[in-house]
Amino acid sequence: MRQIILDTETTGIDPREGHRLIEIGAVEVVNRRLTGNTYHQYINPERDIEAEAVAVHGITREKVADEPVFAEIADAFWAFIVGAELVIHNAPFDVGFMDHEFHLLNDARGEPRLGPVAEHCRILDTLRMARDKHPGQRNSLDALCKRYEIDNGHRVLHGALLDAEILADVYLAMTGGQTALSLDASAEGAVESTVSQGLARRRLAVSPGQLRVQAPSGEELAAHYAKLARIREVAGECRWDGLAGWPGNEKASS
Repeated sequence: MRQIILDTETTGIDPREGHRLIEIGAVEVVNRRLTGNTYHQYINPERDIEAEAVAVHGITREKVADEPVFAEIADAFWAFIVGAELVIHNAPFDVGFMDHEFHLLNDARGEPRLGPVAEHCRILDTLRMARDKHPGQRNSLDALCKRYEIDNGHRVLHGALLDAEILADVYLAMTGGQTALSLDASAEGAVESTVSQGLARRRLAVSPGQLRVQAPSGEELAAHYAKLARIREVAGECRWDGLAGWPGNEKASS
């Protein structure tokens, strides 16, 4: 499954009052694995930015004055998201702004070429998911970072790409943790670390034949089955259940 974890920054809170997008940030996840493929773009909104909005994201009109307008970046952005599941915190807000921008663009072009977003992408709202999972609790992105032990100490102001990267960690933690791990030997000696839910993932360059297969112990299998049960409880399904050749797979599928 291809998912795009996405966030936007805007000139104000309501597109019906003429407010526009000024920043889009998105990261790609395929089969619960961060691919490293991202999209980030500042946008000239061709209007003033409300002081309350600047206080949130720190983006002034002067900062984006030389950036492209939405019409110049729309096709590339559309190509990045079309057909994917969009994972967004408070999705109606961001989707409303995207639909507004595509509507203005289609009117200018004289043809409905792009959008509405929900007709071409699945939408998953992590705010709604968090409220269902943690009723009566604070479910802002900062609150979820604290709950799932996601490090967001570098987040002083909101920024679309930074927030999308943090949301990716939160979403993976909320739905059972990052499960797609791999060894990447594309660059000799390369090491990459990603922290999610307090756990570190490292990619090491390894030559063929250097890995020794180690069978899991009984204790490790028990921990594995407990993890599968947690994933099924949270997500409703677990793709490991259908993995052929895993010792005791019948137990995991039961």
